[in-house]
Amino acid sequence: MLHVRIRAAVHGDLVALVNSLGQEPYFRERLAGQREKHGVLLVAWDGFTPIGDVYLWLDPAEEPEVRERLPGVPLLTHLEVAPEHRNQRIGTRLMGAAERRLRELGHDRVALGVDPRNRRVWPLYRRLGYVEWPHPPVPTTRRIYLPGGRVEQVPDVCRILVKDLREPRAGEG
Repeated sequence: MLHVRIRAAVHGDLVALVNSLGQEPYFRERLAGQREKHGVLLVAWDGFTPIGDVYLWLDPAEEPEVRERLPGVPLLTHLEVAPEHRNQRIGTRLMGAAERRLRELGHDRVALGVDPRNRRVWPLYRRLGYVEWPHPPVPTTRRIYLPGGRVEQVPDVCRILVKDLREPRAGEG
């Protein structure tokens, strides 16, 4: 049985994150962003092993459409759970922890972008109360973190989902 705890990452977690989840450039970037107060990297741990993460992007969105239509609204990015730990509600718990942290920081809404082809996550986001905004999908750039530290940027498109954080939903936590 898993005994999962979720907490903000610290710099000393980098080796464990990379050993479990790979993506060293990604985690280096996010930990640096967290040190500079641009966001928060939340990590789900099973003992001393990271098994999932999500990043709370607190800076203005990179995409002009999102900045214009959702000014000051933080974004949840890069929700991931290690394949061997999926379908155990770890993603749900990470999302709940992220939403609680955002409420503590004084935010009343949150948004996220979803690849329209990623059908696996739609039921999770709908169940958690996210709704698609009434605007077209947004052109964006996806970063692919390759072995050896290279980062490739490819054009992409995301559907934007938004959630009102003012009232916690039943089952959160």
